[in-house]
Amino acid sequence: MKHRKLVLLMIVLAVILLVTPLLASCGGEKAQPGQVLKVGVMTPSTGPVPSKGIPGQHGFADAVEYINTELNGAGGYQIELVWRDSAYDMQKVGTIVQEFMDVGCLIFATHSSTEMKAASGKSNEAGFPGLAAFISTINLHPTTHVYGPTPDYGDDWIAFAKYYMDNIWNGTGKPKMALHGLTNPTGQGAKDGAKAMADELGIEIVDISEHKISTIDETVSLQRMKDEQIDVLFISSTPEPTAVIIKNAKDLGMFPGITIGCAAASFGKALVDLGGSATEGVYGVVHTASWDDNVPGITKVKEYCRKNNPQDLNNDDYLSCWATMMVMREILVQAVENAGYETLSKGGIEAWQAVEEQGIQKLKDYTAEGLMGGTVRYAGGGDNRLDNYLRLYIIGGGKAVPVSDWQEAPLIKYEELDWWGK
Repeated sequence: MKHRKLVLLMIVLAVILLVTPLLASCGGEKAQPGQVLKVGVMTPSTGPVPSKGIPGQHGFADAVEYINTELNGAGGYQIELVWRDSAYDMQKVGTIVQEFMDVGCLIFATHSSTEMKAASGKSNEAGFPGLAAFISTINLHPTTHVYGPTPDYGDDWIAFAKYYMDNIWNGTGKPKMALHGLTNPTGQGAKDGAKAMADELGIEIVDISEHKISTIDETVSLQRMKDEQIDVLFISSTPEPTAVIIKNAKDLGMFPGITIGCAAASFGKALVDLGGSATEGVYGVVHTASWDDNVPGITKVKEYCRKNNPQDLNNDDYLSCWATMMVMREILVQAVENAGYETLSKGGIEAWQAVEEQGIQKLKDYTAEGLMGGTVRYAGGGDNRLDNYLRLYIIGGGKAVPVSDWQEAPLIKYEELDWWGK
């Protein structure tokens, strides 16, 4: 009798030993102590654009706190944020990217397109995938290991130009437009969009002016535009120079009068704070949901912002960087599911390739909790924008309010245009 019970007990134990691994595998991998997914992030928190960099830094960090606290990390593994301040100094960026790779980061993000341009020489050569919260045409064409969580500055110009022609312009012939852009990828993206589509949309580009990020007066360039009798001005910059340009235009009696539109990096709460009442009536393009949208993601953004960084409430850089981190989390979820933590834990080129091919390129129908206009997906075919929807806003009553529904930005293969790169 005892022998029979012993045999039965041994059989039960054997079954338990056989079934336990199967049950564990059905529930996904379980993180062990010390097993994390490292993500590198840089923002220009000091230097010339802290009005963007500091809220962006906070948005990235608060999103990681939310992800680790309430979403069980990515695929069951906590995200470890490796943050560095670029100070908007492009000489530092390569060193920061190398550090990200050396400490085992699986993917990285820059706040700006200019940081990404400086980073991509080293990151692309290594096969280290990266996203830029604000991205330009030059970052995405031709396709490399760089991706945009949202549309680019060329898309911004095209969307604004279409809106202007459909809803604002009521003159005869072609409206005269001037461009004012930073002397970096932020300004270049808008110029690329205009060069590709202005003729098709029926717009005459009569002036293209550039400014430095440190500019304190653009009266000379604006007086020239006034003499050219422009109808519309499009600015692709950061909030500080944009506020200078708008105030100068007002002082010259140009605005109100002409229409002013802004690319995404120029627009938002920081612009209103810097430009004050002069910004009333200025249009802008935005890539994410607004702080007033009734979507789950905004509820969480507000909760963590109020708790950790209440001064950033309603700031678009905070929101854009939060949304970018949510996209990166989904990339890592896919990578863990499709490649496994063991592959990712090795770091280096094998892990980066897994993140890109089994993470980024497996993205499909991710809603980002309503923070994006479309669903986050990898389209392929020369399109490294992971979302391609945007929306038009106008500043009224001291805040940006939407004037259009979400609209899709079609892919333009700039690298196939005969003037690209010349």
